[in-house]
Amino acid sequence: MSESQLLPLLARIADALERLAPPAVPPIDVTAADAFVWHTEPDRLEPVPRVNRVDIALLQGVERQRDQLVENTRHFADGLPANNALLWGSRGMGKSSLVKAVHATVVAERPGALALVEIHREDIPSLPRLLARLRDQERRFILFCDDLSFSHDDAHYKSLKAVLEGGVEGRPENVVFYATSNRRHLMPRDMIDNERSTAINPGEAVEEKVSLSDRFGLWLGFHNCDQQTFFAMVEGYAAHYGLDLPAEQLRAEAVEWSVTRGGRSGRVAWQLIQDLAGRLGKPLR
Repeated sequence: MSESQLLPLLARIADALERLAPPAVPPIDVTAADAFVWHTEPDRLEPVPRVNRVDIALLQGVERQRDQLVENTRHFADGLPANNALLWGSRGMGKSSLVKAVHATVVAERPGALALVEIHREDIPSLPRLLARLRDQERRFILFCDDLSFSHDDAHYKSLKAVLEGGVEGRPENVVFYATSNRRHLMPRDMIDNERSTAINPGEAVEEKVSLSDRFGLWLGFHNCDQQTFFAMVEGYAAHYGLDLPAEQLRAEAVEWSVTRGGRSGRVAWQLIQDLAGRLGKPLR
């Protein structure tokens, strides 16, 4: 084949390879917002101009958890050692709301020091790529995974375990990981029991499963609230949003609503407030 014939062929091959090559990774502007969502395909941080969150003063019944998480986050924002945090327990008791509220509180005290990055559970395998992009940034980051849990055949927990503490590079100093879960050990009980019953050494098998939780130095438990705490939640929301109802009527509404919902929690209190605001014709702003 002559040179005149070979050059067009090589040009077509180069063009085809260019089309097959993955797109260039866009640069990250970590100053674009105080909160981001991590997406893959392609990898990118999407700025969140307005975070959906509740004022920290409205979170009732979680004062101890609030104080511990605020202190840990302040230490981290100041460049001091801080722990990964696992917020676990009852549904609707403000776990994810507390993470976002604490972030807002610390950012208000230390503008620009701290960014919140939400990562979805199904994107956990991409964590090493995200950390590689954040490692050399001057800003500090809270990686936040809401409703983190793993099913029977899900091996993603091994990736997370290595990223949190056990990898060669380890967790970057400018990153902590906050997660919420309904399970203390992030795995269903029957999954752990199955490992115990089928393993040659049951103790080692179970330890492999529960050791993921050990990577979180701060464990904060959330439990079902009593009636007085539920009243405090409802009354706090009502006062904040200007829902002018007599205290006795508001409490009667709260009791009826919690009975129809089959339980009491911060989420149930907020759903009642939405219903009351709609009936009173008041927007919640």
